[in-house]
Amino acid sequence: MAKKSHKTIAVILAGGSGNRMGQDIPKQFINVNDKPIIIYTLEAFQNHPDIDEIEVVCREGWENILKAYAKQFGITKLKYIAKPGNTCQESIFSGIKNLRGKIKKDDIVVIHDGVRPLVDDYVLSDVIATCEKFGNGVTSTPYNEQIFRADENDPNTTIEYIPRDRLRRVATPQAYHFGEINDAYEEAFSKHIDIVSGPTYANTTLVALGKRLYFANGSDRNIKLTTTADIELFSAMLKTKKADWLK
Repeated sequence: MAKKSHKTIAVILAGGSGNRMGQDIPKQFINVNDKPIIIYTLEAFQNHPDIDEIEVVCREGWENILKAYAKQFGITKLKYIAKPGNTCQESIFSGIKNLRGKIKKDDIVVIHDGVRPLVDDYVLSDVIATCEKFGNGVTSTPYNEQIFRADENDPNTTIEYIPRDRLRRVATPQAYHFGEINDAYEEAFSKHIDIVSGPTYANTTLVALGKRLYFANGSDRNIKLTTTADIELFSAMLKTKKADWLK
């Protein structure tokens, strides 16, 4: 097998406070079946053969706890820890800046939410392969529900149906060449493009800068743990496995 000409580095975002959980500790460090949620996430990247190194953008004050858990659970690919920002976009940019001088511009960075612990191998493989082929890869799934736009004059009503065949739900992981995502965030922050608190991410930033994104395979299992109900669902999913007769 030919040696890869580039490295692939996972950038795991784990800097949030988890206030919506209503818990005393950040949600990424909550234990489920005697294992922190962040470790379930890191194990997916640790066990994937295409991931060479891992960086965690970690909530301040929890760095040593993260290192201790990584040692306990054998996360040997953890090489870098970066400080978070006040927003998701600032945290992504912090993770990118922390890698400067450590990796090459042709290396691939795979950005992923630390509270999405059920990322499947085939999802990771496809987002990396899509990036290698097209320059970036964004995990996506078809939208299977009907979509209507609320009337701007009366938001409790609608007269507009949006065909779902052109819609995609986009999540993480997302893969980018380091040079491109580094340059994109430099431009976005210097010009204040798409850098706001709220539902913006690396994918929306690239689109705001006029870049084309390429869809990779996603999975409905790849849930984001935001509320205590999500934790309960995650715990239940850990106890189940796919029936043998399902293709």
